[in-house]
Amino acid sequence: MIFLNGQFMPIEKACISVLDRGFIFGDGVYEVIPVYSRRPFRLAEHLSRLQHSLDGIRLNNPYSNVQWHELIEQIIAQNDGEDQSVYLHITRGVAKRDHAFPDVPPTVFIMSNTLLSPSKELLKSGVAAVTASDNRWVRCDIKAISLLPNVLLRQVAVDAGAAETIMIRDGYLTEGAASNIFVVQDQVLLAPPKSHFMLPGITYDVVLELAAENHIIHEVREISEDELFSADEIMLTSSMREIMAVTRLNDQPVGTGSPGAMFTQLHQLYQQYKATHMRGGAGE
Repeated sequence: MIFLNGQFMPIEKACISVLDRGFIFGDGVYEVIPVYSRRPFRLAEHLSRLQHSLDGIRLNNPYSNVQWHELIEQIIAQNDGEDQSVYLHITRGVAKRDHAFPDVPPTVFIMSNTLLSPSKELLKSGVAAVTASDNRWVRCDIKAISLLPNVLLRQVAVDAGAAETIMIRDGYLTEGAASNIFVVQDQVLLAPPKSHFMLPGITYDVVLELAAENHIIHEVREISEDELFSADEIMLTSSMREIMAVTRLNDQPVGTGSPGAMFTQLHQLYQQYKATHMRGGAGE
C-alpha cells in the first residue's frame, strides 16, 4: 500500500501525469526513514532534513510534522514487516513544461519497502569501495530526486565489484555515492564537516553523538585524499546500511584488511542505541 496525493492505494493502482515536474525535470526532493519494530527511527531529524531540502528548492511543505507523522504511521501499519524503509517523495507538481515555477499543488508520494539490515557475513568481512572524482553540483546538501550523478558514480563501484564509490573533490573527501564516510587515523575518528558538498546524514549525526557520549576521540574537519588512502579504518554510514566497515579501497586492503576495533565499538554502540529507541527511549 502506498500514499499518493491524499489517497492510500495498492502501488499497482498508482499513476502520475507525464507532465509531473519530477518526471520532466527531476524537480523534487525525497527522504528515506528506517523503521525498526514498526517505529520510525529519528523521525524528527528526518523531517527536519526534509524541510531543509524543501527550503533549498523553494517548495512549500505540504504537511505539518504532525501530519507527516500520521501518514508515516499509516503507511507502516498498512504494510508487512516489523522493519521497513519508508520513502517520501515530493515534486513541484503537474504543469505545462516550462522552467519557471508553476502555481500548482505538489505531488506527494509515500511508499514502504522491507528493510534488510546488513548481513553478519558483511559485518564480519567488510565491503570494498573505489574512489572517483566528485563531479556533482554544489548543493549536495539537498536530498534531490535528480540523482543521475550519484547513479553514475555508484555504477563505477558496481562495475568494479565494489559496494560503494567514495568521492573526492579538490583533494578532499566528501562522501559516498549513497553514504557518509568516516576515517580512522591513529585511533582518532575523523569526519568531514557538513557543507553544501555532502548530504547531512542522520546516521552520521548518531555516530558523532555516540563518539562524544562514549569519550571516543574524534575530529570533524576536512580529510585529505592522502589521509583517506592511508587510513587505519574506513566506515560508511547510511540509514539503510547503518554502519559498515570498508576493508578494501581501490583493490587495496584498508588497515589490516578486516573490520577494525573502532568499527566494532561503534557498531555495538549503534545497535544499543537502536534497541533503546525501539523501547521508546532515546532517539524518539
